[in-house]
Amino acid sequence: MRRRKARELALKMLYQMETAGTDPEYALNKYCEVFPHQPDIMEYARYILSGVKQDMEKIDAYIDSSCENWNLNRITYVDRNILRIGVFEMIFSIDCPPKVAINEAIELAKKYGSEESKNFINGVLDRVLKEYLKKGAA
Repeated sequence: MRRRKARELALKMLYQMETAGTDPEYALNKYCEVFPHQPDIMEYARYILSGVKQDMEKIDAYIDSSCENWNLNRITYVDRNILRIGVFEMIFSIDCPPKVAINEAIELAKKYGSEESKNFINGVLDRVLKEYLKKGAA
């Protein structure tokens, strides 16, 4: 549950990055001055933000190649950043099992996305995972 709060916090900061051009880690510090969070929640949110920022090109490439007939730029800000968090946790994070990452992304989509978001997120992340596992096995 605490990691879910961290994911929500990271999602809000990634959204801020896309809509206002703010550095997500700077936004996190400013946001938490007004709305304090426990240190472990902030730390995991910071871990997600720095990881997504560091590997954004690779993460976006995974998402783009897994979106059938859909362009990354056409995905809503919320869904795109939920996908980024999911891909980061599935592929680049060492302590989050892929199925947990997918389930957590679906929960974020239910709370912050549209009616179709959860199915879209699930489908894309499932394809990303299959593509990643196929490449790893090759």
